Amino acid sequence: MTEPVRLAKRVAELAGCSRADAERYVEGGWVSVDGVVMDRPQHKVTKESVSIDPAATLAAPEPATILLNKPAGFDAISGPRPAAALVTAAARWANDSSGVRWLKRHLASLTPLVPLDREASGLIVLTQDGRVWRRLSEDGDEIEHEYIVEVSGDIAPWGLRRLCHGLSYQGRELPACKVSWQNEIRLRFAIKAVQGGQLRDMCKQVGLEVIAIRRIRIGRVALAKMPEGSWRYLPAGERL
Repeated sequence: MTEPVRLAKRVAELAGCSRADAERYVEGGWVSVDGVVMDRPQHKVTKESVSIDPAATLAAPEPATILLNKPAGFDAISGPRPAAALVTAAARWANDSSGVRWLKRHLASLTPLVPLDREASGLIVLTQDGRVWRRLSEDGDEIEHEYIVEVSGDIAPWGLRRLCHGLSYQGRELPACKVSWQNEIRLRFAIKAVQGGQLRDMCKQVGLEVIAIRRIRIGRVALAKMPEGSWRYLPAGERL
C-alpha cells in the first residue's frame, strides 16, 4: 500500500525542484490533484494524479479584491448574516472576465469595506489588498457612489432640488449631490460620504417613502449585469 505523502513533496519530485519552490507552486494554485486545484502544500496524496500547470510561475499570488452583489438582508460589514459568506467558488459570476484564477486562499482575511445598509442591496467590496483598503478607507469620502432608490408617495414642491442640495442629516448640512428621476418610481443618486440611513431620511424629508435601495457603482466600478448573490474579482487594471 502506498504511504501518503505531502503534496509539496510529490510536486518537488515531479518538477525536480526544491521543497520550498514546490510549496510555492501549490500555494499559487498551479497544482491539481485528480483535476482539482489544490493550494494546500500539506495535503496528503497517495495514488492520485498530480499535475502542474505548464504556465506555473514561482511569483506569489496577488491579494484578491472581490466585488459582490449583496442581496438585501445581509450585513455588509458586520452582523449575524455576513455577506462575505456568499463568496464561494460556486457563486462566482459566470461572466467574470478578470482572468484571475480562483484560489481557496482568496477567502482568507477578506476585509469588507464601504458600508451598505442591511436592507439595501448592490455592490460591496471585500479585499485582501492593503492598497484597496487604503483607497476606500482613507479616501472613501471622496469616492462617488451611485444608487437606485425606489420610492412611493408624492414628492414635495422643489423636492428634487432640495435632494440635490439643501438637506441636513443628524444635525449636519449635507454637501451637494446629483439626484434625478430614472423613471416615475425610481431616483438615481450620485453621492459621496453616505452614512447609514441617510438616503431614507433624505427621501422622507421631501415626502417620499423608500421601498428599496440598490448601489450600482462605487467610483469607477459598476455593478453592471452581475446577478444578485454573485461576485467577481477586481482585476489589476481596474481602479475604484
